[in-house]
Amino acid sequence: MSRVVRVRIEVPRGSFVKRHPDGSLDYVSPLPCPFNYGSVLGTEALDGDPLDALVLGPRIERGVEIETEVQAVVWIRDAGLIDDKLVCSDAPVRPLERQRIDRFFTLYSVTKKLLNWARRKDGATLFEGWGDKERTGTTA
Repeated sequence: MSRVVRVRIEVPRGSFVKRHPDGSLDYVSPLPCPFNYGSVLGTEALDGDPLDALVLGPRIERGVEIETEVQAVVWIRDAGLIDDKLVCSDAPVRPLERQRIDRFFTLYSVTKKLLNWARRKDGATLFEGWGDKERTGTTA
């Protein structure tokens, strides 16, 4: 089953700067983002923010809105909360892309755990793997 979503890009591919959906600075990452990262318009995730999405392919500038197809979902637990990330692309996720996403979110969860510790946020922070794209941690 195909699902098309509209994503607003917040972090262009290759950027070190992670922003909130409103454009304000969240943090500066020690790792460049290997894909475009943004929010699915018209949704609300369990953490109160719009549902996160990563968009594979060439760099897309911050603020650009794009319609793209959901190919998969990765499960992240952030300070104890489910924080799913939709994996979006116009083509199925290739094995090499999947490995890069695995590596990125494994490292991301370590750095995010340190950031949560500094922000005094409790709860587990870890990459939990790949899930069912039809069931995500969203209220819309």
